[in-house]
Amino acid sequence: MSSRRTLKAAEAIREVVSTAILLEVRDPRVRDVTVTKVDVAPDMKSAKVYVSIMGDERKQRLSLQGLQNSAGFLQKAIADRIDSRYTPRLTFETDDGVKKSLEVLRLLKEVLPPEETSSPGAGESPAAEDRLSDRDESDAADGSDHNGGQPDDADGSDGGTADDPDGRR
Repeated sequence: MSSRRTLKAAEAIREVVSTAILLEVRDPRVRDVTVTKVDVAPDMKSAKVYVSIMGDERKQRLSLQGLQNSAGFLQKAIADRIDSRYTPRLTFETDDGVKKSLEVLRLLKEVLPPEETSSPGAGESPAAEDRLSDRDESDAADGSDHNGGQPDDADGSDGGTADDPDGRR
């Protein structure tokens, strides 16, 4: 069980390492790397950094080698930014959780039926749109007013003219 102290140290190390990888590491092999988690030993002398690397197997191996070669630089960044008695020795491991979740999502999309999204309105089916347009056409034919006495025009008038101020046609 991890103590609160080691959990706080792990989070601080994760922030420093991820920022340093993103902004300061110049190794061209280290690309598309995300630090997902850090496990710190109880004595704070070592830390295992889990990274997710997007790309094929070859790119992952190259990035992992670049990270191992940059470990000293990253340890110095930790020493500069975190005040602790020991600077942990970093080791890197790949975290395949992100790739596995993407694979599960792809499999679910294959198995589940596709969702049909309707563009006529928010949550309305095409049949509902047809019923609405049929009602509008019948209203125009019989002259009935189905908007509850609300004005038809954008200017707030109810369609009345100078000859017919009440708006009756």
